[in-house]
Amino acid sequence: MPSSSSPPSSPHIDKLDFDSNRRPQTSHDSLHSSGPSGHLLRDDESFFSNIVDGVIERDRRKMRRQVLKYASFASAILNCLCAGSITAYSLYGPLFLKHLRYNQFQVNAVSTTAELAMYLPVPLFGYLCDRYNPRPLSLGSAAFFGVGYLLAALTYRAGPPRSEGGWPFSVMVVAFVGVGMGTSCMYLSAVTTCAKNFGRGKHKGLALAMPIAAFGLSGMWQSQVGSHFFAQKEDETNGDVDVFRYFLFLAGLLFAVGLVGAVGLRVVGEEEMIDDAVDELERSGLFEDSPFLQRSLLHDGENVNGNGYGTLSPRHRDAEASSLASEPTDSDTLKKTLVLNAETRIFLTDPTMWLLAAGFFLTTGPGEAFINNLGTILHTLYPPSASIPHSNSPATHVSIVALTSTFARLLTGTLSDLLAPSTTPTPTPKSKPKSKPPLTVSRLTFLLTSTLLFSLGLLLLSTLPTRTTRPLFPLVSALIGLGYGAIFSLTPIIVSVVWGVQNFGTNWGLVAVVPAAGAAIWGAVYSAVYQAGVRRVVLGEEEGVGRLCYGAVCYRATFWGMTGASWFAVGLWAWAWGRWRKRGIAV
Repeated sequence: MPSSSSPPSSPHIDKLDFDSNRRPQTSHDSLHSSGPSGHLLRDDESFFSNIVDGVIERDRRKMRRQVLKYASFASAILNCLCAGSITAYSLYGPLFLKHLRYNQFQVNAVSTTAELAMYLPVPLFGYLCDRYNPRPLSLGSAAFFGVGYLLAALTYRAGPPRSEGGWPFSVMVVAFVGVGMGTSCMYLSAVTTCAKNFGRGKHKGLALAMPIAAFGLSGMWQSQVGSHFFAQKEDETNGDVDVFRYFLFLAGLLFAVGLVGAVGLRVVGEEEMIDDAVDELERSGLFEDSPFLQRSLLHDGENVNGNGYGTLSPRHRDAEASSLASEPTDSDTLKKTLVLNAETRIFLTDPTMWLLAAGFFLTTGPGEAFINNLGTILHTLYPPSASIPHSNSPATHVSIVALTSTFARLLTGTLSDLLAPSTTPTPTPKSKPKSKPPLTVSRLTFLLTSTLLFSLGLLLLSTLPTRTTRPLFPLVSALIGLGYGAIFSLTPIIVSVVWGVQNFGTNWGLVAVVPAAGAAIWGAVYSAVYQAGVRRVVLGEEEGVGRLCYGAVCYRATFWGMTGASWFAVGLWAWAWGRWRKRGIAV
């Protein structure tokens, strides 16, 4: 009992009333702190508010990532839908013979130069895509295309090289160097963006097949636009294109599309891809085998202030936000460079890569040569004095090749997503322990089947007589288009499946360079056979007239060689497939 002399007792301070006695009470406190003990207090409300704000911010970042991914995908489709203008070369290639008086070697030299300029820089462009980003490449394509087609248009308008005012043949070659490099920049920047944004998802095949299909479709719609909207005014019935106006149209269109890609192409979540690559290197043993690589890949913030394993560095906590809002730090750039260099070494030292690339060389070279010389091949089916019917015009067959190629790319990309086997087996539900595993078809099955269809088109062209080939030529174009499109769709998908997407630009660039050599070799073979046919009596009926050739003798030997090359490619790919299965890689 307290004594009567003790001072007056101070008010009792309960622990729940501490804040209200420590500072003046506010109206907000009166609502949340002075009520019954079951009411939320200010600190509790702040805690839950932070959780809600964090969830909202996370969802906002996730939504922004998705918007950026699909906006980039749309930009990539637009780029590829315009980038393949070189595939319409057959539309105006024969007019180089007539108007500029080039011989067949010169016509092929222009297309081959464009092919070389398109394929040879691909490893460099892929390297730049991986180490930096795809947008500068798209900007470069705008410059290459704009200058290239403008120079080609002026050269064509000037007339034959030996005429008064005519420009040298070398100027046209330089112009198509720009066209080839522009094609490579625009195509690779778009495909690399799609591979990195969607290559780790379950629809990676379709995500790659769609821009590649759009690239094949570009030649079709551009050839149709050229033959219908840019036909020669003096004689619109013959289907010949006004090359000068057509080249100006392409220069303006592709310059604008390149600028759009320079803004719209973005790689989302690249930091996560690099971290996944580090994990793969650790599992493969390369991380431990290289002390320098191991030291260089240590995450920022680890082993600082006592932090070690189990502690996330600030860079890891903010990786998702920094990938959207800020530039990478020097340490991030160093780690990325070291990882990508290691991935490149793995790719180059893998023997199956060389088998894949060799098969790609043996098939794409004949395909490129066929597409580039489609116009002159069609002219050899009819006597020089006869006119080619519209059903067999170059524009028609460019469209057939483009449509069938597009169909094959979309079909194989979709089916490879649905039917391709998975490295990780799908768990069987406990309720159905004896259920059959899902049907799977390897991407190599699609690739080998498509190559055999491709070889069948070449075989028909090399064996049928000229009169029989005329009505069957649409079938030849369709078979070659189906095989060519499927090969160009499946090969990059296989590269992404076997070797990953973090270094896709460099890896695919190293494989994609081989069609340049194939196109050059088979283009030279076709030109030599064609020029030999000009000097011979064809089928005992008519001699080659001037620079033109008529009959199967103009191309038969070339396509026999192409058929054999495609069969050899089937054997090489089957060999690589066997080695991948032994290594447990589900392709």
